[in-house]
Amino acid sequence: MQAPTKNLALDLVRVTEAAALASSRWLGRGDKNSGDKAAVDAMRKSFSALDIDGRIIIGEGEKDKAPQLFNGEKVGTGTGPAVDVAVDPVEGTRLLAYGRPNAISVVGVAPAGAMFNPGPSFYMRKLVVPAAAAHVADLDAPTDENLEKIAKALGKDVDDLTVFVLDKPRHSRLIEEIREVGSRIQLHTDGDITGSLMVIDPRNPVDVMMGVGGTPEGVLSAIAIRIMGGAMLAKLEPQGSDEKTALINAGIDTRHVLSAQDLVKSDDLFFAATGISGGSFLPGVRYTGTGAVTFSVSMRGLTGTVRYMEASHQFDRLMRVSNVKYD
Repeated sequence: MQAPTKNLALDLVRVTEAAALASSRWLGRGDKNSGDKAAVDAMRKSFSALDIDGRIIIGEGEKDKAPQLFNGEKVGTGTGPAVDVAVDPVEGTRLLAYGRPNAISVVGVAPAGAMFNPGPSFYMRKLVVPAAAAHVADLDAPTDENLEKIAKALGKDVDDLTVFVLDKPRHSRLIEEIREVGSRIQLHTDGDITGSLMVIDPRNPVDVMMGVGGTPEGVLSAIAIRIMGGAMLAKLEPQGSDEKTALINAGIDTRHVLSAQDLVKSDDLFFAATGISGGSFLPGVRYTGTGAVTFSVSMRGLTGTVRYMEASHQFDRLMRVSNVKYD
């Protein structure tokens, strides 16, 4: 692996800010692809100004034929450190399209060769917990046993736990099991990166994230988890015969439990996210008439520094020097 030598954390915030500003115009307009394309285009242009030799390892959009920064695409000027790049220009395209909370724009960067390449895998089963419960989490344990041990590790009663679960038909039994043990549930239609971030953010009341979500989102989440602390356990879990066949043909073992350290094999990591629609993790883009205000988080792995930032953008000045237009 070739280690980055520059602190890219703040540069990446500019990338996610550009994507959030471009896509937020589509809030609630019912057109998820147009909002996603606006974010993709803005993100690609912003990357073109960064002095990195980047390659997209995680490019969200392939599984649902949405606009995307495609896997293998080169980003950056080609000078500077060689890095693996994971992107989700709009995490929660349906959230954006229907004006729902917690759509965000996300980027993660690792040294070249450090990032897990999911290949044909689109879905994985995940368990995310705070650092204090990392030693008791067990992806293969029964739900009640897991939640009881996690609650004890966190110094809580099991009925005080709040569990993030995607509100999908595949989780009907899981939701029943959580209710049976007595824990509280936050059901979200989309956005399992946001769910992972909520768990490891000490300012947020969510204690656990459980269930099947996207593999690309799992790798992106692992970057933030390694920086902020906490633990993720995951297994590739195909949701259709085509995905299962593709994994078998690729010789990928779906029985292996992956940790955040397996998904990203370095501490020299960078992560950035900017709120688009607003919600319980990051506020969304707020327009002022002459510009906009954005809210972001920036993380650097080597130092463990996490910054929460509010930025004011003046469009008339910004568009004189930026290659990204905010129409």
